[in-house]
Amino acid sequence: MKVIAPGVQTTVQDLPGRTGHWGVGVPPSGAWDDRSFALANIAVGNDPGAAGLEAVLNGPVLRFTGRALVCLTGAVGRAVLDGRRVRPGVPVAVSPGMVLDLGLADGGLRQYLAVRGGLDVPHVLGSRATFLLGGFGGHEGRALREGDELAVRAVQNPVEPAEVTPLLRPPTGTWDLRVVPGPHGAPDYLTEDGLATFFGAEWRVDHRSDRTGVRLAGPVPAFARTDGGEAGLHPSNIHDSAYPVGGIMLSGGTPVIVGPDGPSLGGFVVPAAVVRADRWKLAQARPGDTVRLRPVTPEEAAGLNAARAAELADVRSALATFHLPEPRDARPAPEPGTPARGTAARGPVVRRPAPLLDLPATGGRPALTARRSGDHHLLIECGPPVLDLVVRMRMHLLARAIAGLALAGLKETVEGVRSLLLAVDERRLPLDRLAEAAGEAWLTLADPATVELPVREVTLPIALDDPSVHEAMRRYQTSVRPDAPWCPDNVEFIRRINGLASREEVFGVVAAAEYLVVGLGDVYLGAPVAVPLDPAHRLVTTKYDPARTWTPANAVGIGGTYLCVYGMEGPGGYQMFGRTVPVWRLPNRGDPPWLLRHFDRLRFEPVSAAELARARADIAAGHRDLETKPATLTLADLTPAETPEAAAFTARRRAAFAAERARWAEQPGGGAAAGGVGGRPPSKRKATS
Repeated sequence: MKVIAPGVQTTVQDLPGRTGHWGVGVPPSGAWDDRSFALANIAVGNDPGAAGLEAVLNGPVLRFTGRALVCLTGAVGRAVLDGRRVRPGVPVAVSPGMVLDLGLADGGLRQYLAVRGGLDVPHVLGSRATFLLGGFGGHEGRALREGDELAVRAVQNPVEPAEVTPLLRPPTGTWDLRVVPGPHGAPDYLTEDGLATFFGAEWRVDHRSDRTGVRLAGPVPAFARTDGGEAGLHPSNIHDSAYPVGGIMLSGGTPVIVGPDGPSLGGFVVPAAVVRADRWKLAQARPGDTVRLRPVTPEEAAGLNAARAAELADVRSALATFHLPEPRDARPAPEPGTPARGTAARGPVVRRPAPLLDLPATGGRPALTARRSGDHHLLIECGPPVLDLVVRMRMHLLARAIAGLALAGLKETVEGVRSLLLAVDERRLPLDRLAEAAGEAWLTLADPATVELPVREVTLPIALDDPSVHEAMRRYQTSVRPDAPWCPDNVEFIRRINGLASREEVFGVVAAAEYLVVGLGDVYLGAPVAVPLDPAHRLVTTKYDPARTWTPANAVGIGGTYLCVYGMEGPGGYQMFGRTVPVWRLPNRGDPPWLLRHFDRLRFEPVSAAELARARADIAAGHRDLETKPATLTLADLTPAETPEAAAFTARRRAAFAAERARWAEQPGGGAAAGGVGGRPPSKRKATS
């Protein structure tokens, strides 16, 4: 096929996408409306996951240079082949020279094209799917452009084509999303009324939605806490924990449903997750569409997923037993007490499922709980919600122990600060059995006092006050929020809120600190989240609210207590003070593309912007590697003795932080309860969408 016109955004995708790398910030990507995509492939006789095209809003115009069998599904409405209308779900034979124009999507947002044999693009990290933000996979890691040519693979194990039109589900504009409550809920994070509001509201899809996540506009649920403690000033903030795809994080007061290109790690509570069988709806929801969240039990979710899997496994049987759906514009009658469109309501009290594991603290071993995070993820959390580096080591040891069990059906492992997210094929490894195995492993873990981890010391060059980070600050002040307390200069804000005398003192603390990597992939692609080992070096800030729309790749910043190196260009919320070298390199001469590891001990060496530019180019090209040397990590490294210097630093920082909050409260529209300029709480809100 040759691309005559690319459409708004057309990418090559497959199924199930890129699995096994969620723990280092590589999302699965893949076709978002996986149901429509699988049906298109089945219609032309392909494996359901064969590579095809996903087109947003306005599809591409394609000229075929060879014979082909194609099928369109999803929000198809105006597609024509050489001027003749193409019916969705029907396999169509195409001759050389014919032109297929997908046209505008009808009702929904995404259309899908499958070609018999599947598109022939390289595998990258195990998948042909495009990850646009990362710039890899699909066709050269990007959306299609005019003049691109796509090859079609030879047909493997041919299967008879089949019309699937009766099984297609046209978009409606009103979406009922079935969700499994938890892992976070009431009364520890939300109030009972807040949780009832969350499930009872009619939400509207925000225009700032894409493959990274779907933002929902509506009421702000009531939180049970006044703030997130060390994790951040907003009560939605928690210490960095992993999200499942389909998880609904509360970013400040805004629900964001994690999409197939979304982040794996972040710092927000997750009160529910969309059932896998309903995630296709998110791909078709347009800005302005309405969404209701309908809680279901884990057993009901399992039934929904099993029914869909059976339908796709035997399409011909499904067609034989098919019953016509309601008319397209039909709406179910509202239940008594249902609010009018656009209003909030107090829904029924919804309880998250009971923990699958709940081990009390015993001796020096902290408590451990395991809860469902949706229908095929288990979230294990350790101890109270505070920053404890010994707990972080314990969770790392638990992750290693579970990996050593080689459990069939365990697909992903993501380490958080005090948590562990495990993804499973629930048909092979039920979550209750996984929780039982995790509990047994926990009770036999070695005492951290006896553990010496082999780690690395890594020295990263850093250009403090790099011009690129000041360009990001300038853009933010110009186009997003000119009155933000961190404008016009993040470093000045860091200085002021930590009670330091000069920007040189800020840079001195950064240069003197040794940072411990406690997470990977916080902002994608192996990006480290790290904390200073010495409390005397723990600078603390708020995050941007709202977030930046642009951050240069490898900018270095601080949010809360945590430092992060941005793995790629994109949005962000950390207060920036410099830029370093790439922490991701693809290809990487047979080595993993993520260049940092859990528990690396980082130091920064100041260099000029010109020196950094040379180092960045050399590392990106593979001419140079990060500067590393072997090291160890013990319990003593994680629990340094408190010194008078550290106590004085912390006291000064807290006083400066309180003074800054008082200044915000004096601003028009501020106030202690609001906690931010113009009543805008200085939350940990990240741009995930």
